[in-house]
Amino acid sequence: MQNIKYLFSFFLSLFLLQSASAQNVGQLPRLMLRLDDIGMNHSVNMAMKKVADTKMPFSASVQFACPWFQEAVEILKENPQISVGVHLTLTSEWKNYRVGPVTGKEAVPSLVDSVGYFPHTTRAFAKNGYKLEEIEKELSAQIERALASGLKITYIDPHMGIALSTPALRAITEKLAHKYKLAISTLSKEVYFGETYMEMWGEPVATKKSVFLDYVSNKLSKSHTNLVVIHVALQNPEMNALYDMNSSMMNSKAGKPLTALHRETELNMLLSPEFKALVNRKFVLTTYSDLVKDPGLDAMKLTRGE
Repeated sequence: MQNIKYLFSFFLSLFLLQSASAQNVGQLPRLMLRLDDIGMNHSVNMAMKKVADTKMPFSASVQFACPWFQEAVEILKENPQISVGVHLTLTSEWKNYRVGPVTGKEAVPSLVDSVGYFPHTTRAFAKNGYKLEEIEKELSAQIERALASGLKITYIDPHMGIALSTPALRAITEKLAHKYKLAISTLSKEVYFGETYMEMWGEPVATKKSVFLDYVSNKLSKSHTNLVVIHVALQNPEMNALYDMNSSMMNSKAGKPLTALHRETELNMLLSPEFKALVNRKFVLTTYSDLVKDPGLDAMKLTRGE
């Protein structure tokens, strides 16, 4: 009889401990990691795979206009913990690595340069005399390519901010989101599901990790889902050759590309023991699939950003 009482007491204590632990996790801030530019090239895909192999949940924004998107699709199909979005692409920022429209240059002539590729910079895009009907045609084609891949697509978001950069472009993006029943992911002040926004892209390499760890440890909102935008890649010859024509901070004063260093630094901070130790202690990881599931797409509304 005494043994039965002991076992009952033991299992009751274990149950209460697990319940308290689950309750504590439920009260933690929600952190949503969004990895951008997936499918851009092999180096980016392999970096994403390293994060995927940890089985941590995150959101992946795929550039379906880029030549390596099919490899990204293969990786993502093996990792259902990842929420997938379409990284709507209208610019091609690398000096000698260029991408163009899914629809073909003849179908959207106002969106391409003289060689048939998307413009290098946001400024060049704005000066290109783009036609809104061609924007809608091209972005629709990118979304439809994504849907045809067999992946479950949850959201869309704008590469380099272009597709939300003016009221007219935002209206097209919102129209397509409603048409294809997709969420719109936050871009800085363009908030659709109440997320807070932080990105690591512009943080200097020397302080990226410390700033990121401090942010997720001490500065997350408990009342809103917290989005942090990350760019990952392996630092190898493929990435080291990429010279960014849109941002001078991604190249040294001597002209050496720094993008690979930035992106591998962001990859390493996600894979670090310090970050792993914070999961379910300082925050819980979530994705756009989770964020959209409870309120539904009808809750999508631009709340600030004008």
